[in-house]
Amino acid sequence: MPSLKSIKKRIASVKNTGQITKAMKMVSAAKLRRAQENVVAARPYAKKLSEVLGRLSGNVPADCSPLIQRREDSNKLLLVVVTSDRGLCGGFNANLSKAADRFVKEHKADYSELKIMALGKKGNDFMKRRHGVWKSHVGLLSTLNYQTAALLAQEIIEGYIEGEYDEVYVVYNEFRSVMSQEITFTKLLPVTPPASDNQEVEPREYIYEPDQAELLAELLPKHIEVQVFKALLETVAGDHGARMTAMDSASKNAKEMIGKLTLIYNRARQAAITKELMEIISGAESVKG
Repeated sequence: MPSLKSIKKRIASVKNTGQITKAMKMVSAAKLRRAQENVVAARPYAKKLSEVLGRLSGNVPADCSPLIQRREDSNKLLLVVVTSDRGLCGGFNANLSKAADRFVKEHKADYSELKIMALGKKGNDFMKRRHGVWKSHVGLLSTLNYQTAALLAQEIIEGYIEGEYDEVYVVYNEFRSVMSQEITFTKLLPVTPPASDNQEVEPREYIYEPDQAELLAELLPKHIEVQVFKALLETVAGDHGARMTAMDSASKNAKEMIGKLTLIYNRARQAAITKELMEIISGAESVKG
């Protein structure tokens, strides 16, 4: 049985760890509220922009913009992997990295070249060991703003126009709730505007100023920027939610472990006291004899 000193030291260590995990849970909970508000605010804008693109794309030729034009010999793919920079958030980063790894293995034979852009340290470290990373950006989520997402989107668009890749996919954790994040693959380029779900009895006529082709050319880059920004916002919210859940579980485990160690300590202390009493009694009996 371990000594009383070692058990007491272990109890103190677990208590310190429990205080740290409790503090990290509270920090993540505070940050989660704001991150969740940002995600909820961004989703309607992204949805409405997609609807507008859906209306416009049906009335203009496909060759009006290179961002919606499908290339016949599409054989180069870029996969954008979005993770967080820090750990201690359960399987949030590991599950997404494994999903990206499976995607690369399943589609590698379909393309002559498959490049990976990693946004976030955890995804960068994982993919670099297994497939190599073409470009990486870390430390984005700590000071995330729309300008950062716009610069990333412009970098992706420029590479696409220059022919460095023919298709672009992004994989990220979509925030569902504090305990649930869904791994989502989205095709960024070429842009495929969704068909409108609204079945209008009387189709409306829209007046566009400037013309539809010019307006579409202006909105397409904005659409890419919004999609990248949304993926980053979803990742921030999911990261805080996953960390909050993981730290809550760790705090509960620490509390249970302290209870078990305290029980072991009391038993060991009782055994030590019993042993001392037996020695005293034995000594007394020997003196009498």
